[in-house]
Amino acid sequence: MRVLAIGAHPDDIELQCGGTLALYAKQGDEVYAAVATNGDMGNYDVEPERLAAIREAEFREACAVMGAAPIWMGYPDERLVPTLEHRLAFVDVIRRVDPDLVITHGPNDYHPDHRYTGQLVWDALPLAGVASLKTAVPATSRQVTLYYMDNTGGVGFQPTEFVDITDTIEKKKEALGRHLSQVRIFRQLMDVDLLDLVETVGKFRGYQAGCRYAEGFVKVEAWYRGLSRRLLPEGGRASLFEYKAAEDGGGEP
Repeated sequence: MRVLAIGAHPDDIELQCGGTLALYAKQGDEVYAAVATNGDMGNYDVEPERLAAIREAEFREACAVMGAAPIWMGYPDERLVPTLEHRLAFVDVIRRVDPDLVITHGPNDYHPDHRYTGQLVWDALPLAGVASLKTAVPATSRQVTLYYMDNTGGVGFQPTEFVDITDTIEKKKEALGRHLSQVRIFRQLMDVDLLDLVETVGKFRGYQAGCRYAEGFVKVEAWYRGLSRRLLPEGGRASLFEYKAAEDGGGEP
């Protein structure tokens, strides 16, 4: 199976679905991570051109940790808008991968780059399979299932499906930790520890899902995109009670 995650900024994918991507890779699936903008506006104390190069290098390191092939789109940070030019660029990313499913931002996310990335993915998906729409990459032969990933901090997001990432939470944190420039600036400006954030949200979603750590998703229901089978990975199967028993000396879950 081929999986494509498309995020707005170089750390968004790691924050919201890094554990799931690492789990796909662990299971032997082909995983691709695309980032729309270059993150050049994210630090007040680093010039944008230099910061863009730093953020790209960090993103590629994080992808190597998750087991994902990186796709760097390179649009300016904070200025992504849903133009026809951008829509067709997203069509080409989808066509290049020809994925079984796509994961991206939902429509109620807090940042305009997030929301517009999600809209561009939503608008590009049906066009990716239109053979008469000629772009640099040939059309796909199917309509692709779309999932929205969680919002930062889980604010205003109600998952309809969960992935148990207990086995890959450390990979998720390791991948996010490669974004040193972003981790530093969040701590300096907002007193936010991003690694603690994913630990906390992962535990919260885990309580909802009945496992130790989880990531939440919403499957987008749309004409011609429904499936009779689950595409998200199953992950670990042990319950919180089984993990607690293992910790208390009752054996491995």
